[in-house]
Amino acid sequence: MRFVPTGCIRAGMRLGKTLYNASGEMLLSEGKEIILPYIERLQQLRVNGVYIDDTISEDIEIKSVISDEVRNKAIQGVKNILTHSVSDNPSDKTAAIAKAKEIVELIMEEILKNSNLMVNMVDLKVFDEYTYYHSVNVAVLSTVVGVAIGMNHKDLFALGLASLLHDIGKVFVDKEIINKPGRLSDNETDDVQKHSELGYTYLRSMFEMPVKASLGILHHHERYDGSGYPKGLKAEQISLFGRIIAVADVFDALVSDRPYRKALLPSDAMEHIMGNGGVIFDPNITRIFSMKVAPYPLGTAVELSNGNIGLVVENYEGFGLRPAIKVIAEKGKMATPYVINLLTDSKCLNITITGISGLSEESIKENAG
Repeated sequence: MRFVPTGCIRAGMRLGKTLYNASGEMLLSEGKEIILPYIERLQQLRVNGVYIDDTISEDIEIKSVISDEVRNKAIQGVKNILTHSVSDNPSDKTAAIAKAKEIVELIMEEILKNSNLMVNMVDLKVFDEYTYYHSVNVAVLSTVVGVAIGMNHKDLFALGLASLLHDIGKVFVDKEIINKPGRLSDNETDDVQKHSELGYTYLRSMFEMPVKASLGILHHHERYDGSGYPKGLKAEQISLFGRIIAVADVFDALVSDRPYRKALLPSDAMEHIMGNGGVIFDPNITRIFSMKVAPYPLGTAVELSNGNIGLVVENYEGFGLRPAIKVIAEKGKMATPYVINLLTDSKCLNITITGISGLSEESIKENAG
């Protein structure tokens, strides 16, 4: 199984993973053969891509740090939380926050159970429901970092809550500004940048929130060099939760289609994160994040420095740039597949990944001649 961006999907491909929307409704079921109307519908919804099963990826098993069931519950829960945050009914708001706490416990339980796994998947997002998917992804990524640095259960829960609700303040900002495809005016930028304070104030005034969680929400746009907002804090002046959420938030935003730009590849997003360690991101958090999140998720088709093309079949914590790769093409010709390990094979020490290959089976074959 491997991820294929929507622009590379072809009729006749077979879906490897069921696709849902933010309401938990099934859009396409696993095993379904993709036909042209399905592709057109995916393009209309601006889904970023799908997982497919094909002959070149049939032996690649992709394990997620949280199950589809928990992810779908979380996405639906976030949608409910953000909807009720602008409700006039206090009981609706209270019920929504209670649900958020349940979601955080579920996410924590799954990540603690799978703490040895790297984050290896490209998340499937429906463009118009980005905020819900993004909130859950940031919670997952932040919790993974929290587990990696050895947080106790109480702090891990508070971090999960803060990261799940980090953008709740955006519901109080004009949607037209949030979704504007072009450059924001100075006034519009000021409005958007109020969202972290708006979220902090709303949650502190309405609910009993852990102080660390509240500060994480307030600080998630602060930057290590002092260039962030709302207070321009620097380094350890920024709460630990704020520093963790900042990295998770930017990474998931970069790998997502937004109104003003197309998604980056995970490898390019990770390069941005690593390149800004010690500049806009906490260098220690950046290091841990890069150890736990794969820049080349399983099933990614990559070009190698020796001219070969292959699929990533295994990643290693702390060595994301040196995965095991199933070579499928050698210097212009399709090859009988075989696996090389860039980390442990002595004959492969001078081989590096130079780029991403076309992600449809046909385009891989075309690239290979």
